[in-house]
Amino acid sequence: MSEINDNSEAAGSRQAGDNGQANRTTGNAGPIQALLLGDFTEAPWHPLEPARAEIQSILAPEFLLTATEDYNVLNELNQAEYPLCISYTDCWNRALAPEQTAGLLRYVAGGGGLLVIHNGVSLQSSPELAQLIGARFTGHPPYQSLNYHPVYGHHLLDGVESFALDEEPYLFELDSLAARTEFLTFEFEGERYPAGWERAYGLGKLVYLQPGHHAPSFKPASYQRLVRNCARWASGR
Repeated sequence: MSEINDNSEAAGSRQAGDNGQANRTTGNAGPIQALLLGDFTEAPWHPLEPARAEIQSILAPEFLLTATEDYNVLNELNQAEYPLCISYTDCWNRALAPEQTAGLLRYVAGGGGLLVIHNGVSLQSSPELAQLIGARFTGHPPYQSLNYHPVYGHHLLDGVESFALDEEPYLFELDSLAARTEFLTFEFEGERYPAGWERAYGLGKLVYLQPGHHAPSFKPASYQRLVRNCARWASGR
């Protein structure tokens, strides 16, 4: 197992599984604890580093990030300890263990916030988690320059403008039974496709963001603002 506790821009550090209580509101001192789950050593296409460094830079100092590739942390994941969980998993060819799947479902249904970025949708290898996310990845055309457009008027788009970047144009089969609100689209061959949505799941919140193939994906200022907005909302900030 590999873990990184990045405290370069926020006071204190944590190990996954500590028993401290997280701060959920702006009225409490200290950063919000966020768990980042991905794959450092066995990622087929999207290793957690350097995406981890980019995400930490965007969210600090408001969030204190604990990064791990130990999926067993999901078994007893607690929203009081980690108000936010970020999925950057690259587990396309392996389903989560039943205990891990059940733990993540309990976490979100009980009030936790789940932010899924780009390949984090690989959680769909467990069908129950595909339903949680609200869509299933079906493939992508070649990596290319894409234009992204906010759906103006949505509460997550404060300070967010249209932006362009080179990215993998992920395409999805949307779950007709999973209510969701789309707030970001991208252009491909004259059509617009969903690139960001949010949905409620029990007492919790889920956000999916399509950009995130590699470190340059996180550089546009508007996308950085969107990631921060989504993290704040999902965590209950």
